[in-house]
Amino acid sequence: MTEEAGKAVQRDKVSREEMYAALALRHGEKIQKKISNATVAICGLGGLGSNIAIALARAGIGRLILIDFDRVDITNLNRQQYKASQIGMYKTEALSENLKEIAPYVELETHTLRIDEDNAVKLLQDADIICEAFDNPECKAVLTNVVLEKITDKYFIAASGMAGLGSANNIKTRKITDKFYICGDEVSDVKDGMGLISSRVMICAAHEAHMVLRILAGEAEA
Repeated sequence: MTEEAGKAVQRDKVSREEMYAALALRHGEKIQKKISNATVAICGLGGLGSNIAIALARAGIGRLILIDFDRVDITNLNRQQYKASQIGMYKTEALSENLKEIAPYVELETHTLRIDEDNAVKLLQDADIICEAFDNPECKAVLTNVVLEKITDKYFIAASGMAGLGSANNIKTRKITDKFYICGDEVSDVKDGMGLISSRVMICAAHEAHMVLRILAGEAEA
């Protein structure tokens, strides 16, 4: 490591300009500008949502809308991006804390509540892209219906099937309509086996996050 690099590592905090320059060097100025100007809503901050948020924050996303009503529990730690010291905290607060350590200049809007058909449009109207990251099938269905029927101008990325120890290669992204995508194996269910484990959940989350970045870069195919 050079002396200059060593000094950089020792800094307590880098500037916004330094962060942006490093990302633009990696992604290209044109694409990074689009990523940095985008707003993404993440509905559900469990195994999927917390991993999606961290991937997007690392990519330099400009603004995240984080929605979840739940608190961090010890059973979450096997696959969700929280720490043992954060048990009992609301997930919106704990994830915000973690994201700011990773990407101090990301703008965060948090809603500690249960999203439903009555409040979804208001909560999501400012997002360019919406990521569905719920465990509950009924919640998934409600959000999908609201987005596809009431805010049709939004890109919507949902998940279906990521449980168990099935092959990671079965996790895929499929384009359903011009603005609707599904990530997962579309088969596995937590009721059928050992449930959700970190590696497969993270793979599905990465698919969602990567599709967000592809859309922002103008690559709309799955």
